[in-house]
Amino acid sequence: MKVNRLNRNSAGFPDSLKVIDRPPKQIYFSGLDPQDWLNKPRLAVVGSRKATAYGLTVTDSLVRKLAGSGIVIISGLAYGIDAAAHKAALAAGGQTVAVLPTSLDHIYPSSHINLARQIAKNGSLVSEYGPSDAIYKVNFTDRNRILTGLADAVLITEAAARSGTLTTARFALEQGKTVMVIPGNITSPSSEGCNNLIKSGALPVTDAADVFFALGLEPTKTKVSRTFRGTKEEETILSLIQGGVSDQEEIALKCEFDGSTVATVLISLELAGHIRPAGGGQWTTA
Repeated sequence: MKVNRLNRNSAGFPDSLKVIDRPPKQIYFSGLDPQDWLNKPRLAVVGSRKATAYGLTVTDSLVRKLAGSGIVIISGLAYGIDAAAHKAALAAGGQTVAVLPTSLDHIYPSSHINLARQIAKNGSLVSEYGPSDAIYKVNFTDRNRILTGLADAVLITEAAARSGTLTTARFALEQGKTVMVIPGNITSPSSEGCNNLIKSGALPVTDAADVFFALGLEPTKTKVSRTFRGTKEEETILSLIQGGVSDQEEIALKCEFDGSTVATVLISLELAGHIRPAGGGQWTTA
């Protein structure tokens, strides 16, 4: 992936990052230029890395509606809620931005490299760290001030009492951003942090309409069209599946790609939300 750099005094450097605490000296990005999405409504969606089925379900449901209505979804590419938010945005045909705690030539976590590539096709990967910068534990916390700095508001869909996500809420509040929270079961430790934030004044969200209201948006006026931009291999295989070819071995025979290429492309299409496994080596459209 091509990596571009914007210094703080460069044209196109996000104005919102110039006024946060410890503004970055530069940012690096892959994919779309930030100016392609900075003029759109932007929502940071974050939460627990050890997400429950409830957290993943509500994240997927809400983000699909929000991204499908033109809201850019910003998250941190981490396990759990972050990855679910990125995938849901891609599945809705929307734009998503991943803010990394590492340089863009060192995707973290490494298991999300395919997801990162899909994000770069439909949005941007962003980091304040360059290729020669070391990776420190503090990077993961500092990353969150960039994440909230790029967003208009923040939505936390699941967080335990001591979740690192709560630092994201603190950065957002310091920056004057609205913090929204999905309420959880009062007996679930995984939702204790969210419920505590609501008691502290965060805006509870039970429907996408709550987010549209907080952002001052009319969802029917911001619909996006879903287009697929992929490699020749991705377009070929997706076309076969859309045409009714579901068996992975049959797909390989018809497209005449080698097995490893077919497997890689199928995973990429699944991460992008275009297809889903049906079991037994079968695939279908999502």
